[in-house]
Amino acid sequence: MLKGIDPLLGPDLLHVLAAMGHGDEIVIADANFPADSHAERLVRLESASATRAAEAILSVLPLDEYVEAPAAVMSVVGDPDAEPEIFAEFRHIAESAHAASVEFDRVDRFSFYERARQAYAIVATGERRLYGNLILVKGVL
Repeated sequence: MLKGIDPLLGPDLLHVLAAMGHGDEIVIADANFPADSHAERLVRLESASATRAAEAILSVLPLDEYVEAPAAVMSVVGDPDAEPEIFAEFRHIAESAHAASVEFDRVDRFSFYERARQAYAIVATGERRLYGNLILVKGVL
């Protein structure tokens, strides 16, 4: 155990977060996301929801302030303007951790998959809600 570190952040995930550089992306993926086939580096947090994983990760990960949108969600197929409840939860978590407004991109399914393939790592969660996927862009301290 480490003092001041969320207990959900185990050694593998802490290593990934510390090794990421400015501008690198990390994906928090729901249980339906094809994480194994898309990940360069995969960390499994299957006992956690995507929102709980986001809280833990954002407790130590600075968001990139030099990009227009340091966070992205997968837009709903067939209804890109839809706002699933989990989107508002992601926004609240990001803005609370960042202590400022955070701009979110909405990315269509296949573009989201392509960004995930290019991401530094994917965190596979046990999130069962649809569209519980989030991309975060690492910033600087």
